[in-house]
Amino acid sequence: MEVALLLAIATAFAFDLTNGFHDSANSIAALVATGAARPGHALILAAAGNFAGPLLVGTAVADTVGGVVELPAEATVTAVGAALTAAIAWNLLTWWFGLPSSSSHALVGGLVGACLIAAGTDGVRWGGFTDGRPTGVVGILTALALSPVMGALACALLVAFAWRLMRRARRRALAPVRGAEWGTAAMLAFSHGGNDAQKTMGVVTLLLVASGHLSEFTVPLWVKLMAATSLTIGTAFGGWRIVRTVGRGVFRMTPLDGLVSQSGAAGVILGASLVGAPVSTTHVVAAGVVGVGAQHRTRHVHWRVVKEMGLAWIVTLPVTGLLGAALFPVWEAI
Repeated sequence: MEVALLLAIATAFAFDLTNGFHDSANSIAALVATGAARPGHALILAAAGNFAGPLLVGTAVADTVGGVVELPAEATVTAVGAALTAAIAWNLLTWWFGLPSSSSHALVGGLVGACLIAAGTDGVRWGGFTDGRPTGVVGILTALALSPVMGALACALLVAFAWRLMRRARRRALAPVRGAEWGTAAMLAFSHGGNDAQKTMGVVTLLLVASGHLSEFTVPLWVKLMAATSLTIGTAFGGWRIVRTVGRGVFRMTPLDGLVSQSGAAGVILGASLVGAPVSTTHVVAAGVVGVGAQHRTRHVHWRVVKEMGLAWIVTLPVTGLLGAALFPVWEAI
């Protein structure tokens, strides 16, 4: 039990590491693509924001993620280990091909697949919404589905307003806009850290409760620090394949487009974090870029790239669910 527990916790932080370099594009793609910052400087900014987010935003998302599994102690450790391994495998595969997929979908898919093998439908807490907050798998999937739509709409409305406001001052405002991009990129990195690191915090705390090391679901400080550190180290590696896809592959952004897309995405992600909704920061950011591009003209959006991303999003849940189910017996043998 103890060996499996330690291995599962280590796998959780390894997942956080892959999440960091896979999702580093979320907060720096626009900053780099529009020429507002060099890649090295952008990564330092993203790393700082990703470290601060998990420590300051709270633990509402961690509570939601930790409430998905409904299993006995030993089965919980096995199922979580299998789910995390499945999510890591998917993160590495999509990173290699430069596809901005969702680590959140990968984790949820892996958890559901492993829990179904462990105890059937009774092993999963399906949930919904309680007092306006998402609970269980249904609540999480609803938040995951709605957040990209909200990101696209928010960014489309913001860019329409921004272009109208600055139509007579575009050249004069170019330098200040690029400077402001640093601020919105920092906000985006902070919100990304506040949402994504909490998923790891949630599963590690779940493991500690299931194994009897904690009497109640309260995230310890050392778990917050480890999750923040793992995500930050991962971010420092930089997922440059995905940076190119989000920053240039979907739509050729101007500095004002970058400013707007970062602002809209950061607002949606931070709002979700405060109500305990685990969202895909990758989906929200990418959808925001599409919303900005479509607001200009739909023909400016490279829809082939968008379709490729959409396909990756669709298949993430079933693929990681199958992987989680397949890996459950492997972890059971540990």
